[in-house]
Amino acid sequence: MTLEKISINEIMDEASLVCSLNVIKNSFTTVAREFNLTEENCSSNPAFINLENLIKMKNKGIAMFGLFENSNQIGFVAIEKADDSFYLERLSVLPEYRHKGYGKVLIDFVFNYAKAQGAKKVSIGIMDENSVLKDWYELYGFRETGLKKYEHLPFTVCFMEKAVERVV
Repeated sequence: MTLEKISINEIMDEASLVCSLNVIKNSFTTVAREFNLTEENCSSNPAFINLENLIKMKNKGIAMFGLFENSNQIGFVAIEKADDSFYLERLSVLPEYRHKGYGKVLIDFVFNYAKAQGAKKVSIGIMDENSVLKDWYELYGFRETGLKKYEHLPFTVCFMEKAVERVV
């Protein structure tokens, strides 16, 4: 990864949303296949997201950012404000760009964004059965805060959070 080529830009218009939609779907499809998630048994999984869903998120005030290598979008993250914390959502890196530090670049961006907004913590909800992803977030400093089984999901949701470090 050459950092001079990397940029993170806010997703503002419909054309950028369409590019982001492709990144999200392609990123989450690998996990959907691995865990046998389908549109029938888990329609809310980002592998099955559509443009209307992204537009609704944007209209709700959820901030969206794309990770670009040169001018090619290779990643995505959404950040939703909730009181004194933020929810990290739809963190995506295209499969061919994984394991190169791009996910960490996105998480670092989220924490800098949250810190600038005065947040105290960043929270996520992930598939508990995805131990590789859970371990990755734990390495970054996230800690499990609870588990919940929802009737409409074929997996258990693991809630995690990490405090936003304050500069004194």
